[in-house]
Amino acid sequence: MNCKIYGIFLAAFILSGCSSSFVTESGLKRQQEKKLKAEFKQIVEVNYLLYLPQNYTDDEKYPLMMFLHGSGERGTDLELVKKHGPPKLIEQGKEFPFIVVSPQCPSEIRWKTNILISLLDEIIENYNVDENKIYITGLSMGGYGTWKLANEIPERLAAIVPICGWGDAWTICEIGDLPVWAFHGAKDVVVPIQKSKELIDALNRCKGNSKLTIYPETNHDSWTQTYDNSEIYEWLLKQSLNQRKKLNSN
Repeated sequence: MNCKIYGIFLAAFILSGCSSSFVTESGLKRQQEKKLKAEFKQIVEVNYLLYLPQNYTDDEKYPLMMFLHGSGERGTDLELVKKHGPPKLIEQGKEFPFIVVSPQCPSEIRWKTNILISLLDEIIENYNVDENKIYITGLSMGGYGTWKLANEIPERLAAIVPICGWGDAWTICEIGDLPVWAFHGAKDVVVPIQKSKELIDALNRCKGNSKLTIYPETNHDSWTQTYDNSEIYEWLLKQSLNQRKKLNSN
């Protein structure tokens, strides 16, 4: 029996002998198994603040810290990004041993990992970044973005510091042994502390490398005292991809 084509339409009927690829020993096979392998490209755009360490030179590699702000700083006005965290401290005169990149999330959306990864690649391509020491930190919605980015590219990160954030406890073990130091206020009514506990507990169950600091009397603003604490930056600088690889090889 012949298979006929009517006009520009293919007949939707599978007739015996018309398509041997659909026939099995037990009869007609209605669905074929396929696999797609392709490169997906997308145009992204983001505004950001960039800080280079004092005496930055082209002869040295520098750690990179990406800071993700909260929902209140979204938009197109980069001055808003300076309200909290490292950008605020930099404006006040603080010197950091990191390259600090602080993107601004557009209005009405949350952090998208494709934008953040593209920005990381851009900074690495154009500045002297020590790819052994890339750190992500963020507060509230930025804490969410920090967890989310860690889920996407744990193999590229040396450590993360999510503050009063949230994420997906079902997938968080995908970050493996990525060092995590999370912070949350016990009295937070905006993002309940249980959100951080769920992620840390999940990581502990799958033998991750995480710890949670709880501020007993703090509401949502658990970031001010965290970013004012020099121990945070000292801890970050002790973390590196090479260190993780060395520990895993033992």
